[in-house]
Amino acid sequence: MKKVLILITLTALLFGCKSGNSGGAGAGAAKTVSIGIFIPGVMSGSPLYEMLALGVQRAAAENTGVEATIIEGGYNQAEWESRVTSMAASGDYDLIVSSNPSLPAIASEVSAKFPKQYFLLLDGELSGNPSIYTLRYNQWEQAYMAGHIAALVAKAAGQGQARIGLVAAQEYPAMNDIILPGYREGAQAVDPAFTVDFRVVGNWFDAERGAQLAEEMIHNGASVILPVAGGAGTGVLQAAFEEGAKVVWFDINGYDLLPGTVVGSAVLHQNEAAYEQTKRYLEGRLPFGSAEIVGVADGYVGFIDDDPHYIAAVSGELREKQARLVEQIRSGVLVLGK
Repeated sequence: MKKVLILITLTALLFGCKSGNSGGAGAGAAKTVSIGIFIPGVMSGSPLYEMLALGVQRAAAENTGVEATIIEGGYNQAEWESRVTSMAASGDYDLIVSSNPSLPAIASEVSAKFPKQYFLLLDGELSGNPSIYTLRYNQWEQAYMAGHIAALVAKAAGQGQARIGLVAAQEYPAMNDIILPGYREGAQAVDPAFTVDFRVVGNWFDAERGAQLAEEMIHNGASVILPVAGGAGTGVLQAAFEEGAKVVWFDINGYDLLPGTVVGSAVLHQNEAAYEQTKRYLEGRLPFGSAEIVGVADGYVGFIDDDPHYIAAVSGELREKQARLVEQIRSGVLVLGK
């Protein structure tokens, strides 16, 4: 188990016990506040988890007497609950921070055994548990923006079929109920005739399988593909490059991966979310028991439109149409979400 320890031991800062719905640290007796960052997977090659850790570490570094420890859960999801249970049972952590749609259910089970353990969970949703705070991103907005730019680029290519692709690592509620329909809806805002060729890798790491699925999609008329597939997405990207197709990236800025092939990046600013919510905890302001949803208007979901590779790869006319769409979401003229 890999651990990274950030220990700040400068002048003492007063922290109190967790209390009420605000939880977290506040005025009181001097003590060290310990935060456990649970990575449901591994850090290496997982930008969202890297951003999670960086955000928490940044908040910890700004406060004396706060330490943050990274614990990797590994790829076997069946082991995550036992690892989180071990963290809670140890009594070592005032707060456990993580990010994954499956973590709220896991934390709920763990908190039934260890009700004094507090959780800050991003990219998931659960309300009513006084030990858990969740912040979910509006991924309908994110997927809609991805589908919109994918359809704009596909239609401009004029290859005759109103079809785009989505390669998913696995099927799960957020994928089936939010990302896929949001992606389709964004494309159909460009042209109602658009359909989505949806295929599943079966895991988050098989790049060869990702490439195979992408090749089949391209031969089936999908000229732009969105991979939401972890490491398998690199196979999608390589296949698109070799076949002359395009890719829209998800969660992080992907334009540098293959300039000219990546024509859009619909992102989550998880580093900022982790930083801000950890700060709220340390200030005693995190509303445990509640579930919040944030999106484009809040600055946590976005579309990268100022990258030079995007500007070079996509015409000014299409970029203007995409910018108008993003502004409609930001201003509330277009309301999306589920």
